[in-house]
Amino acid sequence: MAEASLPELGRDTKAAPCSSVLELEELLREGKVSCSRVDEVWPNLFIGDAATANNRFELWKLGITHVLNAAHGGLYCQGGPDFYGSSVSYLGVPAHDLPDFDISAYFSSAADFIHRALSTPGAKVLVHCVVGVSRSATLVLAYLMLHQQLSLRQAVITVRQHRWVFPNRGFLRQLCQLDQQLWGAGQN
Repeated sequence: MAEASLPELGRDTKAAPCSSVLELEELLREGKVSCSRVDEVWPNLFIGDAATANNRFELWKLGITHVLNAAHGGLYCQGGPDFYGSSVSYLGVPAHDLPDFDISAYFSSAADFIHRALSTPGAKVLVHCVVGVSRSATLVLAYLMLHQQLSLRQAVITVRQHRWVFPNRGFLRQLCQLDQQLWGAGQN
């Protein structure tokens, strides 16, 4: 697996808040057109699917030490502390992949979990949902915005270099709202 690298992103027009969900969808369409079960999208930060998350041997091979399940309690995402044991730290977010679901309520706790994990030497984090395209991608984008000071546009560009992701429109609206809060509404 190729090591994820930090992109060279300037703080010019790419840092301005996104103006619309449609603009964001266009940006997402420009990204990688396929993805594997798991991809490293930021150093030591992986987005993956439920099949990867449910395969303890695969997690061990990847060196995963922390799992954030963005579909906790769902039919295909039954993982938890009992499943992973003491070798993996776990956080479950009971998100539904529906445009009217308020995933923004979990932005801070998920981003803080990822940040604490990545601040630990040798740690690797898997953020997953069922397919690894919408819920998990949304939480990773929020992390990059909240803890790496990337604009939403920069975060999308960074992630799409390594994985095809496409959060639902409701999640994109919530990410745009976060972008506006972080970068200021007066910078349109």
